[in-house]
Amino acid sequence: MREDGAVTEERFGGRAESGAGPDEELMRALYREHAGPLLGFVSRLVAGDRQRAEDVVQETLLRAWRHIDRLDTSGPSVRPWLVTVARRIVIDGHRGSQARPHEVSDAPLELLPAADELDRALRLMTISEALDDLTPAHREVLVETYLRGSTAAEAAERLGIPAGTVRSRAHYALRALRLALEERGVTS
Repeated sequence: MREDGAVTEERFGGRAESGAGPDEELMRALYREHAGPLLGFVSRLVAGDRQRAEDVVQETLLRAWRHIDRLDTSGPSVRPWLVTVARRIVIDGHRGSQARPHEVSDAPLELLPAADELDRALRLMTISEALDDLTPAHREVLVETYLRGSTAAEAAERLGIPAGTVRSRAHYALRALRLALEERGVTS
């Protein structure tokens, strides 16, 4: 295509040689007479997509060249045949794009925030290690009251100790747990 937007013969395989054969001369004549109007027609079919329109015109003239022996150039015009071929190429292209899913890039997925489970896992590992530093009595009170959600009375009943002892152990267990977490660099 030239700078001014006109489709050139070179795009369709035309050459400026002298002594071209009759088929080549016929194709040059077809190009000169029909490429411009065909491009205008196809541009409307492809919603003004100039590159797609040029591709369709090129394919249309290529099919004309392939079937040059079947073209009736003695009649009034081959333009109706060229227009029909071009329209069918556009329709086939549209159907082909509708038959397969629309392709999208992964870029939008990269923008979606994803939950970072690494921080949570590290925090749970640190808490688990800090719980291991507690005495078994303190650990079982914290597990019963904070992890299982029992009240002091329910924990006392399950552990077989008085409710006051559960509250006292929970207080000292939390203090020891806080110190163990601070030693590991975890702050609340």
